Amino acid sequence: MLKDLRYATRVLLKNPSFTIVAVLSLALGIGANTAIFQLLDAVRLKKLPVQAPQQLAEIRIDDMEGARGNFNSSYNSVTNPIWEQIRDHQQSFSNVAAWGKQSFNLSQGGEVRIAKALWVSGNFFNTLGVPAAQGRVLTTADDTRGCGNPGVVISNSFWQREYGGDAGVIGRKVTLANHPLEIIGITPASFYGLEVGQTFDLALPICGEALLAGKNSQLDLGTSWWLMPIGRLKPGVSLEQASNELRSLSPGLFVATLAPNYPQVSVEKYKNMKLGAVAVAGGYSQLRENYERPLWLLLSIAALVLLIACANLANLLLARASAREREMAVRQAVGASRGRLLRQLMVESLLLAAFGAGLGALLAQALSQFLVAFISTTSDRVFLDLGPDWRVLGFAAVVGALTCMLFGLVPALRATRVEPATAMKTGARGLTAGRERFSLRRVLVVAQVALSLVLVASALLFTRSLNRLLNVDAGFHQQGILITNASFGRLNVEPERRGEFRRQILERIKSIPGVEAVAETDVVPLSGAASGNRMWLDGASGEQATDVLYSRVGPNYFNTLRTPLLAGREIDERDTASSTKVAVINETLAHKLLGNENPIGRRFRIEATPYEPETPYEIVGLVRDTKYNDLREEFGPVAFLSIAQNPNQAATARVLIRSNLPQTELTAAIKKGLAEVNPGIALTFYGFQKMIEESLLRDRLMATLSGFFGVLALLLAAIGLYGILSYGVVSRTKEIGIRMALGAQRREVLRLILREAVLLVIIGVAVGLPIVWAVTRFAETLLFGLKPTDPFSLAVAGGVLLLVALAAGYLPARRATKVDPLIALHYE
Repeated sequence: MLKDLRYATRVLLKNPSFTIVAVLSLALGIGANTAIFQLLDAVRLKKLPVQAPQQLAEIRIDDMEGARGNFNSSYNSVTNPIWEQIRDHQQSFSNVAAWGKQSFNLSQGGEVRIAKALWVSGNFFNTLGVPAAQGRVLTTADDTRGCGNPGVVISNSFWQREYGGDAGVIGRKVTLANHPLEIIGITPASFYGLEVGQTFDLALPICGEALLAGKNSQLDLGTSWWLMPIGRLKPGVSLEQASNELRSLSPGLFVATLAPNYPQVSVEKYKNMKLGAVAVAGGYSQLRENYERPLWLLLSIAALVLLIACANLANLLLARASAREREMAVRQAVGASRGRLLRQLMVESLLLAAFGAGLGALLAQALSQFLVAFISTTSDRVFLDLGPDWRVLGFAAVVGALTCMLFGLVPALRATRVEPATAMKTGARGLTAGRERFSLRRVLVVAQVALSLVLVASALLFTRSLNRLLNVDAGFHQQGILITNASFGRLNVEPERRGEFRRQILERIKSIPGVEAVAETDVVPLSGAASGNRMWLDGASGEQATDVLYSRVGPNYFNTLRTPLLAGREIDERDTASSTKVAVINETLAHKLLGNENPIGRRFRIEATPYEPETPYEIVGLVRDTKYNDLREEFGPVAFLSIAQNPNQAATARVLIRSNLPQTELTAAIKKGLAEVNPGIALTFYGFQKMIEESLLRDRLMATLSGFFGVLALLLAAIGLYGILSYGVVSRTKEIGIRMALGAQRREVLRLILREAVLLVIIGVAVGLPIVWAVTRFAETLLFGLKPTDPFSLAVAGGVLLLVALAAGYLPARRATKVDPLIALHYE
């Protein structure tokens, strides 16, 4: 084996151009596959970095239909009263804990500096088996009602970022919501929390929420859903047994936690809700929900690229086998067995695969970091543990071994099927340079074309889908708008004065030169935030209710977004807390409620919530349909209510500012102007258009990577076609010379060679069309406004491959037209 390795190394070094092309082709294919698999490993396969994660279970409500109130988590959550009942009455878990999320502003005024905090129960770290790296973690003694100034545990990354890794940080204070809290411990660097793709900065006991939230505390609210319970199963207890026990507890638990202000219409649904348990060894993850399917699809696409690369290398090795037939014949003549020759050739292939896999594994690290940066945003940085583990290394090794077999075995078998005496007589060409080997190389090229069609069609589909999303009519103009959040919670402004304080903020922003329009809203379109309820026409019954989304907006909102007003008027200054409750509705809601009737002056009612009784609203305006949640959705029923008539006035002004000023200049002017109102106002800025573009990151990822793989496939297919046609010209030199000696024109020879290229592409496209249908139908849910079998995309993909074939065949064909008949007749 050592001799074989030494000889294989000499052979590959003797042919550097072939070796470089082979290793780079494999490195790109294996690297792309390994990078995408590494992301899948981090998002789907890796377990939480805690003790025995397979014993952990998420305690959740099976069906949240009966839940009403405020939802402060993107995951299935419970209220604090429900959590306390679970903690006190469950029997299936050796330990239970709960956690929730909140962000705190570390700056004392001006632009916001966010710290991501976890609210955790006292036995959170004990349940997970996470010790402190320094100091201590929170315990049950830290989480008791009325806990005063609670201690804070910080993450290792926060310790490094904010304190430079200072060993004396324990005992120091960090100020949150105007309260200085003592740092009691630091978590290990390996622990990022329970949410895959996210990290945390601070962990606080749940009891401390009363102190930091003040009058807005959620501890006793049965309508604020913000905690996620988790438990460690007792030895011998299965998930099913735990679920059954939780379901048996559910009737009494939900009756005991029913809030006095719970909407009467939803009380029975609340009482009938059931708790269950599901495995949570892999953690919680919005990233997994958004990207798991695209990553599996991209892995399939990358695998096709690798197959094309293997077919290319097999063609190259077949060509090299022709040149080495005399060598193989001599070796057999002096006693080498076919098995011995086969081993030598496979060692050469193994060496290529090993170098390709090694370089690919290194490339995968850079590619995976690029992919993580690609799906991160300025406001939401994605964190993934991308350190190589046994799965990633094993994947790279298995892929390397498979590629070795795919591109090396058949050429090796062909090369060793030679009779020494015949090979010595036939000289350079040999028997295996004949029709059989040439046919095999054609088959490989047809396979490359078929697979390339899949990749090029996929790239076109995802690129066109993204382009349609970017150009969809959302019902408003997104360019030139800056979103500014001005929070004044730390100023302790009384609720009855908050509306007036927000108006001061708006007036100051309006006075900035270059600002064209300003408006306030509680829900920014396409931001992911939402408010909704059921509503019905006044005089109808609740049974005729329809689900509606709504936003509370201020004066000039539609003018700022440049959404056309079709009838009536906008929300304006006359709509105050003491005036008649009014609403502007969109076309879809008007049609749903009244058909083609004029809605102006009609009234509807919105179902009671825990914070507002059933309320009638008068329709004063009709506006054009706009997108609410995302660009993919169909236009749905939306009502716009007056923000001044909101019974729960927020301590935040969310302002849309239209201006032609550069963003940096505008933000500087806003900071200066609002500092004059009060320097304690905390500010956050982000561009409306950029926010919408970042909402399409998944679509951009699919379009970018599928486009890259499509171009790579075209390049490999061009190389394959060039190789087979060049080989054909050389092998048919004598035939071409005879044709030209008998009077064939250059254009006829050119057409002869190009015809073969076109024929191979046509056959490849015909073979590839069923594969396209089978593969792309799995991408249907990721496309917007297109079918996987879109005729235009398939036709363009086929046309591009045809152009590539003509380009790849032109040089060999042109070379064939320059064959000298006299030299050709003396060939061989």
